[in-house]
Order: sequence, then structure tokens, then C-alpha cells
Amino acid sequence: MKKLFYHSYSPLAFNLATLILRVGLGILMIPNHGWAKLSHFAEKKEKFMDFMGLGSTVSLGLATFAEFFCSILLILGLFTRLATIPLIVTVLVILNVHKWQFFGEHELVPAFLIGYVAILLLGPGKFSLDAKISKR
Repeated sequence: MKKLFYHSYSPLAFNLATLILRVGLGILMIPNHGWAKLSHFAEKKEKFMDFMGLGSTVSLGLATFAEFFCSILLILGLFTRLATIPLIVTVLVILNVHKWQFFGEHELVPAFLIGYVAILLLGPGKFSLDAKISKR
């Protein structure tokens, strides 16, 4: 019982936690955000926001890359820390668009930010392709 509430953790618990974070956040981002943008790219490209004067098509492409392709990399645990950077930038842009409202209609956005920053700091964990590659 003491181990359950003690402040330390086992390597297995750490690695399972990183796996759950990576897979969970990746799966949550893909269907309603990444895949929705990818499958309706032609329809959305003219109406999408123009981020930093890049144009709406380029901005949509960058958001789609982050939300779909980087989320897949996150799930696989491949280039994990590198893949979280575009996701963090995308979430920060979304927060900016919604005037930094952390509560209300868009409260999942800060949760994504917290999760992505945690993954960036923690790394992919043992149950990832990054770990398999680094063993060689």
C-alpha cells in the first residue's frame, strides 16, 4: 500500500504513462482536427486563417501537417520530441485565435498544450519506435 501512495514510481509506470500520453493525445487530435482538415483541404483552403502572412493555403497545410502527420508520429513514438514542436505551435496559434480563453467552448486546447509540453519534456518512453531505433 505504501508503494501506491509513495512519491516515487517504477520505470514501467513511467514508460506506460508516456505511452498513454502519446497515443491518447495523438488519437484525440487526428479525427476531428487533422483528418477533417486533410479530407476537406480543397474546401477549407480559401477560408482558413492567414497565419503571419503565409497565406491561407500554406497555413492550412502547416496545421494539417501538425494535426495529422505529427500526431501519427506521436502515436508511433517516432521523432517524438521533434513531432511535438509543430503541435505545440499549432495549439498556441489556436489559443491566440480564441483570445487565450482557457475555459469555456475551447477548453480542450489548453489540455492539448499541457500534454504536448509534457511529452516534449518526458520524451517518448521505452514503448516507442524512438527507443527501438536508439538501441541499435
